[in-house]
Amino acid sequence: MLLLLSTSALYAALASPLIGAVNASPSQTSHIKYSTVTGYFLQSESSTNASTFSFTDTNFGLINRTYTTDPFYDPNGLKTQWQRFANQVFMLNQHSGHSVQYKLLFLGRHGEGYHNAAESHYGTPAWNCYYSLLDGNETVTWADAHVTPKGIAQALAVNAFWASEIKNQKVPTPQSYYTSPLSRCLATANLTFTGLQLPKRHPFVPTVKEFFREGISGHTCDRRGSKSYIQDAYPKYRIEPGFAEEDQLWQAYYAEPPVDQDIRTKIALDDVFATDSETYVSITSHSGEIASLLRGAVIPVLVKAEAVKGPAPTTAIQPYDAICTCTSPPAAGATTSVCTYATAVPKAGTAA
Repeated sequence: MLLLLSTSALYAALASPLIGAVNASPSQTSHIKYSTVTGYFLQSESSTNASTFSFTDTNFGLINRTYTTDPFYDPNGLKTQWQRFANQVFMLNQHSGHSVQYKLLFLGRHGEGYHNAAESHYGTPAWNCYYSLLDGNETVTWADAHVTPKGIAQALAVNAFWASEIKNQKVPTPQSYYTSPLSRCLATANLTFTGLQLPKRHPFVPTVKEFFREGISGHTCDRRGSKSYIQDAYPKYRIEPGFAEEDQLWQAYYAEPPVDQDIRTKIALDDVFATDSETYVSITSHSGEIASLLRGAVIPVLVKAEAVKGPAPTTAIQPYDAICTCTSPPAAGATTSVCTYATAVPKAGTAA
């Protein structure tokens, strides 16, 4: 998924109010406001059927249109749509003022993981209340789920699409890369971008960010591996400062409420915009986390983020919710399950 955002251009001057803007104190004088912009990508248009939309059939969804900058940049009509769009973004940044900057985020969902395959095999009711609480079965492990052979093929297909777009459409490649710390995203990012013709000044060296992970449930697939495991498996990846050795956020039998996911997602996004001056940014994450970023595959959406005067709206972090569990799996074909719920007091939300 690809997302164009705009936010403050004066990172040095506005860094303090940008970082942690969600938990802004009354003394803070500005915060980041995000909004979606229509007119650039098909998926932003009400006429587009989301269930049938294909980013590979539509040039990443980039609308075939003219821009006000075309007469000066491409008077003879020789540039590709992506080249003209990139010039439009450049000019938007040039004339946006000191409180707004435009960025293009390529939001990519991980390929199929073993947890996805297990849910399909057992059925959602049995998966949610029983099997998801296990580390795996007698043949596969889905705790911190890795990608399946199908998931590997999906990521390689996206890699091939990127290669075609770079060669034929001159699509601007990411200048910065970020990924969720979960194994399925670490692998998908690597499969998606390795081997592409990338500029030497912007190689594929992603930063692992804790808060770009999936919604944190009591399912073991959402429990990440250790920092040491990530470093050993992907030695070229950077890991953000403050990243804990063991997972401090996951808790068995409890789930992060959506409001907490939205809070931590904005913290992560605000941090990227406050510290990363690049225009083209890739984030490899999860369907739930991408939905939070926008509230998979590679779908472009143009969003505006700007520094707005005044403190940010306050949003209270909520305790984790107990999830539905069952002592034995529901019968095959069941559409519901009989739930029991943990009674221990859950820890506070993830963004504290």
